[in-house]
Amino acid sequence: MLFGYARVSTQDQNLALQLDDLKKAGCQKIFQEKVSSAKVRPQLQKLLEVLREGDTIIVWKLDRLGRSLKELFTLTNDFQIKGIGFRSLNDAIDTTTAQGRLVFNLFASLAEFERDMIRERTKAGLAAARARGRIGGRPKGLSAEAQTKARAVKSMHTLKTHTILEIGQLFHLSRATVYRYLAWQEVK
Repeated sequence: MLFGYARVSTQDQNLALQLDDLKKAGCQKIFQEKVSSAKVRPQLQKLLEVLREGDTIIVWKLDRLGRSLKELFTLTNDFQIKGIGFRSLNDAIDTTTAQGRLVFNLFASLAEFERDMIRERTKAGLAAARARGRIGGRPKGLSAEAQTKARAVKSMHTLKTHTILEIGQLFHLSRATVYRYLAWQEVK
C-alpha cells in the first residue's frame, strides 16, 4: 500500500500542494499534520505503526519527514530493514528501485563520513586541550551535596537501624550509590 506523509511547521502554512502531489503519486492514505519537526509528531507515529512489509511511504520532500540527516537515515534505514519502500517526490530518492537505493546509500555514506570527521575533530580538540594542560570531564570526588548525603548514609549504616535497600529508598539512591558513598568514607 502507498502511504503519504505531509507536514508543515506552523498552523498558518497550507498542506494543499503536498496533498495534491501525494494524491497524484497514488497514495491511498495520507497522514498529515501541522507541527514543527522539533516537536512530537503524532501523525508520523501513527504512520510508523501501520506500515507493513511491502508498503511504501511517500513524502513531498525529505525535510518533511525528518529534522536532521541523522533522523532521516535512521527512519529510512528502519524502513529498509522492515521491507518498506521510501520515496521523496522532490528529491531523487526512491528505495523501491536500484538507482534510488544507490542514491540513498551514497547519502548514508556521506552522513557517516561527516560523523567520522566530527569524531576526529573532537578527539583532536581534546588532545590539544590536554597538551595545554586542560583536563576535561567531571571533577573527581563527590559534590558538597553528595558528601552530605554520604555522611548521613554512613550514620544510618553505622547505627544498623536500616538495611542498605532502605537507606537507598530514604535518600532516593540506588544500592550501588549507597555502597559507593560508604566506600568513599572507607566503611566496609
